[in-house]
Amino acid sequence: MDARKEYERWLHSDKLTEYERQELTRLGKKDSEIHERFGRQLAFGTGGLRGVMGLGLNRMNVYTVRRVSHALGCWVKEQGGQLVVIGYDCRHQSREFAIETACTLAALGLRAEVAPELCPTPELSYSVRRRKAAAGVMITASHNPPEYNGYKVYGPDGGQVLPEIAAQIVKFLSEPEDIFQLPVLSEEIARKQGKLSEIPSEVRQSFVETVVHNVQSALVSQEQRRRLTVLYTPLHGTGRVPVMEAMKLAGYSKFQVFAPQAHPDPDFSTVQSPNPEEAEALSMAIQAAGDLQADIVLGTDPDADRVGIAVRTSDGQYELMTGNQVGALLADFLIRSKRHSGELASNSILFKTIVTANLGAQIASHHGVVVEETLTGFKFIGGKITEYERSGQYKFLLGYEESYGYLLSDMVRDKDAVQAVLGICEMAAYHLQKGHTLHDALEELYKEFGYSHEFLLNFHLEGEDGQERMIGRIDELRKTQLHIPNMQLVRVEDYEKGVASMFDESLQKVWQESLSLPKSDVLKFMYRDGSWMAVRPSGTEPKLKAYVSATGENALQAAEKAERMRKVIEDRMQ
Repeated sequence: MDARKEYERWLHSDKLTEYERQELTRLGKKDSEIHERFGRQLAFGTGGLRGVMGLGLNRMNVYTVRRVSHALGCWVKEQGGQLVVIGYDCRHQSREFAIETACTLAALGLRAEVAPELCPTPELSYSVRRRKAAAGVMITASHNPPEYNGYKVYGPDGGQVLPEIAAQIVKFLSEPEDIFQLPVLSEEIARKQGKLSEIPSEVRQSFVETVVHNVQSALVSQEQRRRLTVLYTPLHGTGRVPVMEAMKLAGYSKFQVFAPQAHPDPDFSTVQSPNPEEAEALSMAIQAAGDLQADIVLGTDPDADRVGIAVRTSDGQYELMTGNQVGALLADFLIRSKRHSGELASNSILFKTIVTANLGAQIASHHGVVVEETLTGFKFIGGKITEYERSGQYKFLLGYEESYGYLLSDMVRDKDAVQAVLGICEMAAYHLQKGHTLHDALEELYKEFGYSHEFLLNFHLEGEDGQERMIGRIDELRKTQLHIPNMQLVRVEDYEKGVASMFDESLQKVWQESLSLPKSDVLKFMYRDGSWMAVRPSGTEPKLKAYVSATGENALQAAEKAERMRKVIEDRMQ
């Protein structure tokens, strides 16, 4: 694509506002930025769109939103659908993009319902199902920096669209080729024609009530709920209203919101990154938690689909817990809870991704619960839930991934921090009445099933050649493997090629078998002691992700082994 030619076409389009024209004029002779903005289109993948806001084909703006909305609308019409529901978070332009989406769909003769207020991603998933919509759109960039926004697409089951549906939508992206010729109605006309309205307010109420009904445990009394002290931060995002409503309804009278981060802020002004995976995101709330003597600190990301947690220890300090640890604790607690209430089905199933640690799976298997792995991305877990719901083969128990995403009830088909906040509090209240913290409970699980230590490494590869360098790094690992001193490599799973290779002690390949999951650019290296490492490119940012999971006879040994693994992968990424 000729970036300069495309830039000039945009600059001289009569569709631009004067403000937009000034933005493009300021680019002037900045050839590298013009090439970056106009040299390629913002890719539509299984997660929809995500990118920096601004003008250009490779940016999030009303024109690229209109383009993908037109394609989505064409697909919905082809499927015989009529209604699309749309949610949006607190980011810059999120509501504008939501209205633009609705008006583009209206121009195609479809009906669109837009959330009447800020909407968490799981609530949008619930709305698709509740409203029996043909599709859903969530305007969010999740935990990305403030300059980003995104566009997630949901199918009629309430789950993010899987690759085969995404491919069908992509076919419509070039019709018509001129992005400025796409039909769109004004908001006023769309409303007058009855093609644009709000999602009914009862949907929010139903969402909150269903979360409480489905997640509360018979193991926990109202007195135990009243005893638990929690400090919660929505990190300036969408979580505050639905989370506070759910916790009040559930009876948690000592559940407090952290005021400095309570209200929506598109710049996330008090944090470097609104990502609960990062320790800094919860640091302000943790500092304030001591005065309250809070038992736990919780923080949800901007679209409230993920949650981070810190737990007060016996010495009054707070320790963060990882997504792997919380997922394992939830697996243990849900099995206990459902067995107590007689709801643990003999065909219960737990889902985890291939880069999620094994402890939760070990716990589930020990109790007779089936475990199934999926590719990274909660859409694959959502797809499996729908598949087994239709066949009746398995009954959903829990789905989770290491990146702090959990689903405790299949009322939605995406990770849900509103559910997770309540579930974690139920679990904490249960252990508290036994005189234990969640760290104590985790230690008991490690003693029973074995110690492990996990972490995630991110290797940023910015610039125009970032994609090429990512491919090069992975190809090199594919050829030479990842050998860790004093650890025996026994199996390599190459999801791009769809094969797993087994190795003997001399590292000779002795067996190869096919993998059952769809192809994906992931390499997983597995060692004789149960440790493993996986490498894949990020689906939303220019970086490589390396997942490390090391086993040991105790916590210190596992941590030391993990550091050896860290050094090897860091050296290979130089």
